[in-house]
Amino acid sequence: MIPRYVKGMLLLCLAGAAFRPVYARAPIPAFWQQSNINIKGKVKDINGNPLPGVTILVKDTKKGTTSDEKGNFSLNDVKKDAVLVFQYIGFDPLEVKVEGRTSISTVLKENQKTLDEYVVVGYGTQKKVTKTGAVSSVKGAELQQSPNVNISNSLVGRIPGIIAVNNSGEPGYDGSRIFIRGRSTLGNSAPLTVIDGFPRDGFERMNPNDIESVSILKDAAAAIYGSRAANGVILVTTKRGKGGKPSLSYGYNQSFVTPTRLPKMADAPTYAQLVNEILKYGGDKPRFTDEQIKKFGDGSDPWLYPNTNWYDAVIKNISLQNRHDLSLSGGTEKMAYYVSLGSLFQDGIYKNSATNYKQQNVRANLDATVNENIRLRFDLAGRLENRNFPPRSAGSIFRSLMRGRPTENAIWPNGLPGPDIEYGDNPVVTSTNDIGYTNDKNYVVNGNLAAVINIPWVQGLFVDGAFAYDQNFNFVKSWVKPWTLYTLDPNKPGHQLNAASRGVSAPELSENYRSYRQATVNFKVNYVRSFGKHNLSSFIAFEQATFDGDTLNANRRYFISDKLDQLSAGGDKEKNNYGSGFSFARRNYFGRISYNYKETYLFDFNARYDGTQNFPRDRRFGFFPGASAGWVLSNENFWKKSIRALDYFKIRASWGQMGNDQIPSFQYLSTYGFSSGGVMLGGDLNKGIYQLRSPNEAITWEVANNYDIGIEAKLLGDKLTFEGDYFYTRRSNILVSRSQSMPAYTGMTLPQENLGRVENKGFEIVVAHKNDIRKFHYEIIGTVTHAENKILFWDEVPGVPEWQKSTGKMIDAPLYYKAIGIYKTQDEVDKSAHISGARAGDVIFADIDNNGKIDDLDRVRINRTQDPTWIFGLTFIAKFKNFDFTMLWQGATGASQYLHTESGLIGNFPEAYVKDRWTETNTNASWPRVNDRDREYWVSRQNSFWFWNTNYVRLKTLDLGYNLPAKVCKRIALQNLRVYVSGQNLLTIDKVKIFDPEAPQGSGQFYPQTKIYNVGLNLTF
Repeated sequence: MIPRYVKGMLLLCLAGAAFRPVYARAPIPAFWQQSNINIKGKVKDINGNPLPGVTILVKDTKKGTTSDEKGNFSLNDVKKDAVLVFQYIGFDPLEVKVEGRTSISTVLKENQKTLDEYVVVGYGTQKKVTKTGAVSSVKGAELQQSPNVNISNSLVGRIPGIIAVNNSGEPGYDGSRIFIRGRSTLGNSAPLTVIDGFPRDGFERMNPNDIESVSILKDAAAAIYGSRAANGVILVTTKRGKGGKPSLSYGYNQSFVTPTRLPKMADAPTYAQLVNEILKYGGDKPRFTDEQIKKFGDGSDPWLYPNTNWYDAVIKNISLQNRHDLSLSGGTEKMAYYVSLGSLFQDGIYKNSATNYKQQNVRANLDATVNENIRLRFDLAGRLENRNFPPRSAGSIFRSLMRGRPTENAIWPNGLPGPDIEYGDNPVVTSTNDIGYTNDKNYVVNGNLAAVINIPWVQGLFVDGAFAYDQNFNFVKSWVKPWTLYTLDPNKPGHQLNAASRGVSAPELSENYRSYRQATVNFKVNYVRSFGKHNLSSFIAFEQATFDGDTLNANRRYFISDKLDQLSAGGDKEKNNYGSGFSFARRNYFGRISYNYKETYLFDFNARYDGTQNFPRDRRFGFFPGASAGWVLSNENFWKKSIRALDYFKIRASWGQMGNDQIPSFQYLSTYGFSSGGVMLGGDLNKGIYQLRSPNEAITWEVANNYDIGIEAKLLGDKLTFEGDYFYTRRSNILVSRSQSMPAYTGMTLPQENLGRVENKGFEIVVAHKNDIRKFHYEIIGTVTHAENKILFWDEVPGVPEWQKSTGKMIDAPLYYKAIGIYKTQDEVDKSAHISGARAGDVIFADIDNNGKIDDLDRVRINRTQDPTWIFGLTFIAKFKNFDFTMLWQGATGASQYLHTESGLIGNFPEAYVKDRWTETNTNASWPRVNDRDREYWVSRQNSFWFWNTNYVRLKTLDLGYNLPAKVCKRIALQNLRVYVSGQNLLTIDKVKIFDPEAPQGSGQFYPQTKIYNVGLNLTF
């Protein structure tokens, strides 16, 4: 019984909860205390389900027991005035006075405090009450509520500080671009991802069921990662085994996927009329008569006068996606284990789709206690990512869909594919395996081995070391073969079709093999000790990492058959092969000191001395410090006496200096490449070399000075919480090319230099409320993130008008003509400054410099980009009896996208572009007259008319589940069974309407974002 008692007391210490009496009774008569009694009882949760394995201790003794599978327990020879202590992981501990009773039934209340009071930070964990940095986290269980197969799509709205944009739903390439607190550099803004203590790629492809938590380091807390931390750090912690009998869990979900939005295109009669209008504006004769236009609409002759919806011809209504997950966890006092297997399949949205993504993953996390001073950890994870596509890209397929003329057949009435749009592109065929295949297999293996050794003769001193090895193999095989399309023979009666081979003239094969290896070793000396009310936690460490890679490519053409897709079967003519490799290393020294007094006065200091191969030998190392402090005012006596409304209140502030070394390597050296030509010697071609760039021997990393001030507060116990941060980042030493000192017209190229400066500032707010009303539990969590950057300096070209300068504006702020309306009449054109050749129905450009003409000096720098500056999240959580419900609304504002389709005689128009277009009979229109591709100035010259406001609000995630009652589970030999329905991107509210508001800028030629309907179950044996 002693081990249970020790574990119970340790749990009480971690929870930090004060026990309080449950029953208030009159003093116990003295004669009651003269003999002992036997006690029987039962332990349940708030929903009435029995709790097995609850530890019941007699306070201040070694006597105790545990509840059985029905929640029953018994204790013999207990004093009548004893106090029973009930302990169960994940529930509030409870003390109950016996008061002479022989039957005691009690209810334990679920509580996440034990799990929630710690947060993962760089190279360790911290109590939330003592953290001084801006660190936010989300549990893996919350990420599992999203049916997304890509974890990067599940973070936004859940974690303050995360700004994410999802530009595509294509299987295998459906991740979001993630920024932590926005952008603050002109270069690479991607955050560093750390998985189980080691910087690694592949976070978005992890199995969400394997994730324990995800933490985001946003300020000085990230300084511990030095020259790689300027864009913030994402820390991922995977699940580990826990003591107890083995627990086998299985999860399955089946998803039904459809695009969030596809553009509604003009039908054939409308498009035929548009073609006539375009030709008329150009002074040409109309192509279609009124009778022909009528035939396009009535369907009387689908061979000659079709009304084709190209999207319906290629895109299916529902695509399938599914996931299987199996895990086993458990352990003893000496060994704990967590082992999982997972498999997922994601189909493309095309009919007869060649596009799909398959993944298999395995993980084994083992923890061993050798003795009281030595602990070992071994982790091994593997993943196979199998991407399959047609040789034509998604951009090419959707370009054809956008351009598909409804007056032409995508599929002939007899089922054969119609003619191409150009270059053999008919998406009915090019989206399938009929044209060949591209198979991209990525094999990933991650391994860790770690040891923790206590130094028994020095209290609080221990050392730990770890070694990680990551191996990645990538093999891409692309096989392209000719395909057949059919055209109608105008010279033969009876709708006869002519078959024609399209695409390549003979099969072609290319193969690409890449291998990447990363080895990391670190060693830490830790000292953690409390001296009365003084608490100290510190470490110093060394880490070194090496990266190596090799690439091999080969291709052949002129295969005599499309049945043998092997290189050896290809022709010798024009065959090719080439390869490359790289080697890279880092070395780092770092440490941290954390001190607090009575968990009231808090201080942290991080420092890292970082070395990277990207820079010259004498500039290779840099020092990156970070300091933060906090004050828990609510612990002060004056606060407790005078401000009782706030149960907890902390202020904190931080400063950290971090770097960004994500730049092309070896810019400090003169680099050379081989020319395509050369000198003939002895009948052989000897290639020449040429200098690629001039060296910059002074190159160094970007430096980010991050400042943060925040407050944390709790009211009404834990029922209402608030956390707010204001942050400011000033980035310097950003690599840019000189424009002012060396203008482009000189024809000279200078190396990039550390000249740029950018600032980024904003704030984050999290407000949460939770409460229990009898058996009904609910939570409401709101998050707001605002981040806006500004270029301070980047050697801008001289002589630029003030309204065109990018300095002082956001990164990537575009330069557009300002559209101020549509000319209704030719008289309006004649009376205004206009582009030569402008006519009624054209877009009006503003004469910004008021010189009476429209030219390039009338373009305006618009301080708005494709990246949102505001992110909102609102989560509702509810539990009633065995039902649970979660709903996440997510919104983004401050972004705009430039979207104009490639339309005209070349292809179709979105219906919205032409429904209310200008015509001679509709001069008060909201859209300009119909145009042919970029022939008109208001299409060829980028202007704000096509710069769409992409603010949106989404019903991001919806999850409704039911847990089978414990009594029923018991009958079918289960611990738990949950069935659920869920969804992703179910509703979108925005002004764009035509495309998804997260569409990438351009001409709408992209694989669309997806909406997911999902059913699933989780069961535990």
